Amino acid sequence: MKSGTEDIIAAAAARGLSFRGGFAVEADDQVPLLPDGRPAQTLLLFGNIGSDLWAAFTAAAESTDGKPDPLNRWSERLLGEIAGAVGGAAHYPFGGPPYVPFLRWAQRAEALSPSPLGMLIHPEFGLWHAYRGALAFAQPLDLPPRPRRASPCETCVERPCLSACPVSAFTPAGYDVPECVAHIQTAAGTDCMDSGCRARRACPIGREFTYNAAQSRFHMEAFLRARLAAADEREP
Repeated sequence: MKSGTEDIIAAAAARGLSFRGGFAVEADDQVPLLPDGRPAQTLLLFGNIGSDLWAAFTAAAESTDGKPDPLNRWSERLLGEIAGAVGGAAHYPFGGPPYVPFLRWAQRAEALSPSPLGMLIHPEFGLWHAYRGALAFAQPLDLPPRPRRASPCETCVERPCLSACPVSAFTPAGYDVPECVAHIQTAAGTDCMDSGCRARRACPIGREFTYNAAQSRFHMEAFLRARLAAADEREP
């Protein structure tokens, strides 16, 4: 495989992952050294926009093998294959602690900003995007320009995301996770479980990128399992 930026992006796209921007690494970006000890000079991020990865993921063995964390394992396999082929190092927003500062990297790579829900909002894709991993390289790579775009939340007066939650889990004090978890375990929470968080769906930006029903339920079920497992671990 060739190792130019366009070739790497194409290799990821062929496997179902979208290019999510990149940047020239600076000292305070906290990008780990490469396996051979060299510092990274370029970081490329990959993930999904809407449901563009869903067909590739559901066709993969990880999606049906019954083992934990299928999407994470699929992401690790694909990006690991590309990293091995082009001499890069793969990093992921999961698998810690310790964790790499992925949200910071995302804001370096694209025009993202925090939304009132806490998730990073994209001026075009809204809240319907995510990051599956990053590839670090010891050499400088050509990068597309990063457009400067204002947060759509700055001009959103009504902010329907903050009033759409059936149990008002999003408050000025933060996200009330226990209230959310309790709700989605009831019949009243079926809509959120089947179609995705109602507050997230209320955002008017990027609605054409809303996850399909199968992907929405997959993520909600994963969220619920993780929160219940965390609660069990806290039990004496």
